[in-house]
Amino acid sequence: MNWLNTEAFTIFGQHILWSDMIGNTIGLIALALGWRRSIWTWPAQLISGAILFTAFASAHLSGSAGKQIVVIVVALFGWWQWNRGKSQAQDGSVAVRFATWRERGALVGAAAVGTLAVGGLFTAFPTLSWDPWPDAYIFVGTVVAMYAQARGMVEFWFAWLLVDAVGVPLNFANGFAFSGFVYVIYGALVLWGMRDWWLRSRTAAAPALEGAHA
Repeated sequence: MNWLNTEAFTIFGQHILWSDMIGNTIGLIALALGWRRSIWTWPAQLISGAILFTAFASAHLSGSAGKQIVVIVVALFGWWQWNRGKSQAQDGSVAVRFATWRERGALVGAAAVGTLAVGGLFTAFPTLSWDPWPDAYIFVGTVVAMYAQARGMVEFWFAWLLVDAVGVPLNFANGFAFSGFVYVIYGALVLWGMRDWWLRSRTAAAPALEGAHA
């Protein structure tokens, strides 16, 4: 499988690796499937994570590589969670909702504490990552986003936007140009997906009309 980490082609002076291109293309498909609330978003994320793990591990980006391991684990959890909750929506699809304020606080707190912990680890052991704090931010932010997606929370789209804001420059800086380009496309899909889930959550929250009493 060493060919995955070889160069596929060069564009605008950027060297595109096979693993970077294939893994992120599947990841892009997974995000589109998540927008459509398709259960197939999870196996797609699992495959994408496995391929991208080889790319980041070969570049000694331990945070990004470790993130892919967590992506695989959370994808399995999300797959189980969505299968378990598929019947919650009236149309038989996966139910989506806004998180409660307590859940939002927990997500933000977990992201902050997790980033400090992982960033501190990378700083203490520089060989684990070339860019300790951005790498830690992306690692923890991805975990938080995927967990929120597994729970059907609209906020997961906001979490992905925050990950993208750092992920785009980090990928370009570390030679993963295709990842950088794909993250830009992710941004557009995230905005569309956010709108779709937002509208569906409002519809689901609307009280059902009852028939008038005689």
